[in-house]
Amino acid sequence: MYNYISSVNIKEDTRVFIVGVKDNQEDEHLSTIIKRLSLKEDFTSFGEITPFYPLNDFNFNRIVFIGLGDKEKYDLTDIQKIASKIAKEIDHDVVIDLASFLSLNSDAHYLAEKLVETIELVNYKFNNYKTNKKDNNDYQVNIYYKDDISKAINSGYINADSTNHARNLVNEPRNKMTPSILAKYAEDLAHKYNLGCKIYNKEEIEKLGMGAFLAVNKGSKEEAKLIHLQYRNGNGNITTLIGKGLTYDSGGYCIKPKDGMAGMKTDMAGAASVLGAIELIARKKLTVDVDVVIAATENLISNEAVVPDDIVTTMSGKTIEILNTDAEGRLTLVDAVTFAKTHNAQRIIDVATLTGGVVTALGKEITGAFTNNKAFLDEFKEKAQYTGESIWELPVDPFRERCKKSTVADYNNSPGRDGHASFGAALIAEFAEDTPWIHLDIAGTSDKNSDYLLGPEGATGVMVRTLARLFE
Repeated sequence: MYNYISSVNIKEDTRVFIVGVKDNQEDEHLSTIIKRLSLKEDFTSFGEITPFYPLNDFNFNRIVFIGLGDKEKYDLTDIQKIASKIAKEIDHDVVIDLASFLSLNSDAHYLAEKLVETIELVNYKFNNYKTNKKDNNDYQVNIYYKDDISKAINSGYINADSTNHARNLVNEPRNKMTPSILAKYAEDLAHKYNLGCKIYNKEEIEKLGMGAFLAVNKGSKEEAKLIHLQYRNGNGNITTLIGKGLTYDSGGYCIKPKDGMAGMKTDMAGAASVLGAIELIARKKLTVDVDVVIAATENLISNEAVVPDDIVTTMSGKTIEILNTDAEGRLTLVDAVTFAKTHNAQRIIDVATLTGGVVTALGKEITGAFTNNKAFLDEFKEKAQYTGESIWELPVDPFRERCKKSTVADYNNSPGRDGHASFGAALIAEFAEDTPWIHLDIAGTSDKNSDYLLGPEGATGVMVRTLARLFE
């Protein structure tokens, strides 16, 4: 756990003491040690770790000096790099001397929030199915500073903890994260944080007329679930967060190659992100009104599964010709968008692992963003800068006409591979219509193939913190 402390007995404390050091920086308690160690050439180099094991004058387990370099101005990435170094030194109860890190950012509250947030993200582990698993060690992390920064510490912890819960959902295997299990998780979340909750079963979804969503579900024996959560603490202006909830995607009859099949348990990362976001919002008791909508299903193959050339009727009454059963996410999302609009959504953000095309365009570090409302996206971009989650706007309007090219239906679900990410967004845009809307394609950013700055390989929990930040 993370605690604020206003004093520390430098002579008697037995914890690990973590201190940031720059050139010509002195600490009144540790000045002699620092002067001696400063003879070491790279002692203050950015990110340099120098452990010191006291013998006589201190009882500290050890003192860890972390070099802060000589930059005049640091950014969020610099803070995260230093916090990541700190995270890896936590193998014992620790005291972090926040004042010694203020050169990273002079706002102690912001700095404390970001240090705690990053440490908790970096030290995340998912080892539920390891027989010889190493549990996360429950060490005490104490932030030492003269002024009370406990609110900032708590904020940073909630940011990371809610993100880590989203990571857990994505990291679960398909057989442990079916639509029903995801719906039960949402129910439990609603109960814990006093959210409105309605889980629609297949019969109820049929009555809603969600033919596109149900078409994707036809090949699976697992019943589709429509999840609707409501957080009410504002003035009635509802923003709806929609998450793509494909708990497994085989591609259907347009089946994926074997190399593309592994990892498809993560195709519900959008659902995990919006669940993490509403958890974060509820834990901070933000004064807003937010809905979450998730159309949860699997996309599998059976004698009843949808095939190319099928035509489906959406909840809106519009029809879609299915040319590619592996372009299934947009079919679930168009019905979810219509559902959100019928429940008074003033703004909509959908989050989806939608296309490989966005990975080709932007790689694994940047989320693709599409919108029908520039002011809305500009506001969201500003929040993303605060959280350090990179997004890049891609075009949508020039691609809408080709989505309408069908001789037998109003739309087709797969106009081509060229501009694939934009085609996916364009179909959703047709159903968002005039409602301010943002589509976030997280196909590249929802998981990592190796350890990275903010944690281990696997799910990232991308967009949880930015979605919630929109309301802070």
